[in-house]
Amino acid sequence: MKSARLNRLFGVSGNCFDVAIDHGMFNERTFLAGIENMKTAIEVIAQAAPDAIQLPPGTAPILQAIPGKHRPALVLRTDIANIYGNPLPSQLFSEMIDRAVEQGVALDAACVVVNLLILPDQPEVYRACVRNVNSLKRECEIYGMPLMVEPLVMQDNSKGAYMVDGAIDKILPLVRQAAELGADIIKADPCDNVEEYHRVVEIAQGLPVLVRGGGRVSDQEILIRTKQLMEQGARGIVYGRNVIQHNNPGGMTRALMAIVHDKASVEQASLHIG
Repeated sequence: MKSARLNRLFGVSGNCFDVAIDHGMFNERTFLAGIENMKTAIEVIAQAAPDAIQLPPGTAPILQAIPGKHRPALVLRTDIANIYGNPLPSQLFSEMIDRAVEQGVALDAACVVVNLLILPDQPEVYRACVRNVNSLKRECEIYGMPLMVEPLVMQDNSKGAYMVDGAIDKILPLVRQAAELGADIIKADPCDNVEEYHRVVEIAQGLPVLVRGGGRVSDQEILIRTKQLMEQGARGIVYGRNVIQHNNPGGMTRALMAIVHDKASVEQASLHIG
């Protein structure tokens, strides 16, 4: 059944656009912009027909209640971490939801996703994430559930909340570890020099690599970056804030789908936004 679920996740082009709307899982006020009303947010994105929508277990039923055969596939967020605030809490954690893969099966998910986090001087968070991936891997094999692992290297939090480290020499070994731990799909950050992303694709050993969107940027920047990433072998994208915080989230979804699936130029994709 794993191959059947992967077929639901990836389009006929072999690529995937997964819109992340799982930010409410992390207890950060700034993450809620654009998704204060989850029913509206999910319905607007679903109507634009991306391949998948990434949701926590509490709001995943909103997507799955949409009638018809053509709603986006569900990617289920399975973990919670308290690493995004500034200042950081005195004790950090990364915890999985209970019986994550069973919940994924019950919710008819096409995939489950889990973090593999590295923060400066926080080895216990990293250790917890390795345990999370290990515990999910065998359950995913038993239930035929694809496992998406999200290797995420963070900067020192004193520089500001939720700072991603784009240093490729830090990204590469963590992506490779995710592959070695048994990921079926890698969800990785873009590197500082986008032209080097082919090295991330290579180090993943043939696994499909979906690129994280990161913080909000201009339309032109996100479209140009996406085009560059896809041309280097990425199999798709997982974008959240650049879609859900856009004043035309449906149009931005369609623009990105055109690049991911149809190899549209930036100019052609921009026509969808208006």
